[in-house]
Amino acid sequence: MVEFVLGESDLAGVRFAVSPLNELTLSLRVLKDPAKYPLHLPWLRRVREVDTEVLLALSDDRGWTPDFLSPRPRTPFTRIEDELAALDEVSTRAMRHDFRAVLGGVPAVLRDRGRVLDALRTYWHVALAPHWDRMRAVLEADIAHRGRETSRHGLAAVLSGISGRITFASPVVRVRIAGVESWRTEAGGHGLNLVPSVFIRRTAVPVNRAAPPMLIYAARGAGTVWERGRTRGPAALAGVLGRVRAELLAGLAEPRSSTDLARLAGVTTSAVNQHLRALSAAGLLVSQRHGRSVLYVRSELGDALVSQSVEPGSRTPATSLAGA
Repeated sequence: MVEFVLGESDLAGVRFAVSPLNELTLSLRVLKDPAKYPLHLPWLRRVREVDTEVLLALSDDRGWTPDFLSPRPRTPFTRIEDELAALDEVSTRAMRHDFRAVLGGVPAVLRDRGRVLDALRTYWHVALAPHWDRMRAVLEADIAHRGRETSRHGLAAVLSGISGRITFASPVVRVRIAGVESWRTEAGGHGLNLVPSVFIRRTAVPVNRAAPPMLIYAARGAGTVWERGRTRGPAALAGVLGRVRAELLAGLAEPRSSTDLARLAGVTTSAVNQHLRALSAAGLLVSQRHGRSVLYVRSELGDALVSQSVEPGSRTPATSLAGA
């Protein structure tokens, strides 16, 4: 059992954040043990021309990785360029300390600092950058959902909703992680960072017990990242709004960006934006900005319209895009 003790200032400092470098690091688990991550096999089959010797050496048999590869996000929507620049500033001594903490030593293949950093940078550009817009859309949609849930039900409900392994009885957040001996740390004014991930299956915390509190958890809808199918709106709704607008409205039970909607609806982003403006003008959608993205979600009127257009006994398509 890992326990984070939060003071008053820490409770005010609980925040969600997206971290591209953390996603890179967690994806190494898929690279090392694909059988445990069947949802990500479509992605893994397309990964080519990376330094697998270095990448596979960066994690142990449990999938744990050195802490310098999982930095605490400095802003809610961190850029990979900033995280890679910060990674360049990590000293060789600190890197080797973290290697020993997880791997029990410094494998020969990881002794060349330049090779390690080059392997990580190349891996990002080859394996993850082409898919980052879709991944970020899922992560930002998760954060938007958790934010709404926090305002409605409070932090304890949100944390338990993130994972059954997490409980919160103020001022202590408790996380059950298999294979980790119990320890407790005081947040000490650092707050608590909650970081959603596409690649993680359960939850993760820093290996270093003195590190500021951070909890990485599985994002809602992670399995939809590699989907390329289209949704189907209720026939009655399509008769009034048109097929594309009906499908968009049906799929917006959870927040999504126009880029993500375009991919799933099978139309261009510019066409999606036109439809979204029309649906917003009719009061069927609301929008909210998260970082560089604008996310759209159905309004109460939109929810009512979709629910009323589903025939009795049929399965509502409202979650077909959301991947809840």
